[in-house]
Order: sequence, then structure tokens, then C-alpha cells
Amino acid sequence: MKSIAIGELSRRAAVKVPTIRFYEERGLLPTPVRTEGNRRTYGEGDVRTLRFIRHARELGFEIEDIRTLLDLAGHPDRPCGEADAIARKHLADIDDRIARLTGLRREMQAMVEQCSGGDVGECRIIEVLADHGECLSDRH
Repeated sequence: MKSIAIGELSRRAAVKVPTIRFYEERGLLPTPVRTEGNRRTYGEGDVRTLRFIRHARELGFEIEDIRTLLDLAGHPDRPCGEADAIARKHLADIDDRIARLTGLRREMQAMVEQCSGGDVGECRIIEVLADHGECLSDRH
């Protein structure tokens, strides 16, 4: 097995070195083998694992969910129900965030449209920000 230095791992997985150390500290990446000079060395499996983690993070998965998904990936004969449940929960969380952002956008759009461009003393944006009761919704 060819040893890979942390800089090469960083380059190949498109992840910064401090991020690699962060994932090691969190137990998502195994503790690397050290050379006699105390340098960390990695293997091809670490490249694949780090790419998996990076992709999962890009999709917004939380660290604990990634930990579980990595464990599941290491047991290919297990049923995928747990992975499915994690993905479905994550999708529901995304849908909830989209709904909240849509409400925030409506609120901001209404504030901007109601601004007459006159004096600050009569500014609808300032009025709404000063009095939450003026908002269209209390969902944000």
C-alpha cells in the first residue's frame, strides 16, 4: 500500500489540511499511521472516506449522520433502511428550511415594496423592523 502525505490527501480529496485534522479529531477519519519522523500517512481508503465526508457535508448532512452513514458503508450486507431514514429526515429538514426562507423572502419583498423612498421617519422598512407585529408572518 502506497503511503500518502497529508498534503497529497488534501489535494486529492479537495479538502484543506485543518479540515482533515478536524475529521480525525471527530473520529470520522481513522487515526493515521505515523512515520518515524512523526508525519501522518494515509492510504487510498482514506482518500475515498474523505471524499465521502466532503460530499456528505456539501449536501448538508450533520457530522453524526455522516458517522452513521460511514459505519453503514462499511457493512455492505446490512439493510439500507437506516441510511434511507437519515436521508429522508435530512430531506424533510431541507424542505422546512426552504419553507422558512420562502416566508422570509415574502416578508422582505413586502417591506421593500412598501417603502416609499421618503424620509426615514416614514420608512416602512424601519417601521416593520421596529414592530414585529407589523410583519406578515411570525414564522421567522
